[in-house]
Amino acid sequence: AVQLVESGGGSVQDGGSLRLSCAASGYTSNSICIGWFRQAPGKEREGVSFIYTGNGNTYYANSVKGRFTISQDNAKNTVYLQMNSLKPEDTAMYYCAADFFATWACRDYGLRTPGGEFHYWGQGTQVTVSS
Repeated sequence: AVQLVESGGGSVQDGGSLRLSCAASGYTSNSICIGWFRQAPGKEREGVSFIYTGNGNTYYANSVKGRFTISQDNAKNTVYLQMNSLKPEDTAMYYCAADFFATWACRDYGLRTPGGEFHYWGQGTQVTVSS
């Protein structure tokens, strides 16, 4: 089974940066949709950013475009989310999620749903941005 292990959360000031990592294991395919959801207290889970490892296509929620960058290190089977210019509204629990979707589904299921189609999840890492 696919296993996802996250790291890199923490607390920063408004305008600061953090990098989240998601190390994936337990599969052999070189094409997987993997990325991040987040959930703030009292709010629905929302997709943040995803990458389809087969072709490197990346997808971002409008709220993070230009500030967050998702990337992959194929040798390490690890996906990174570099978060710059963080805002207090970015405060949430961030979850790595993955599944073997086609690239169109990676975008649609990642950014247009709260993630119910994803079968594989990490444990979550907290990101707190203070003003």
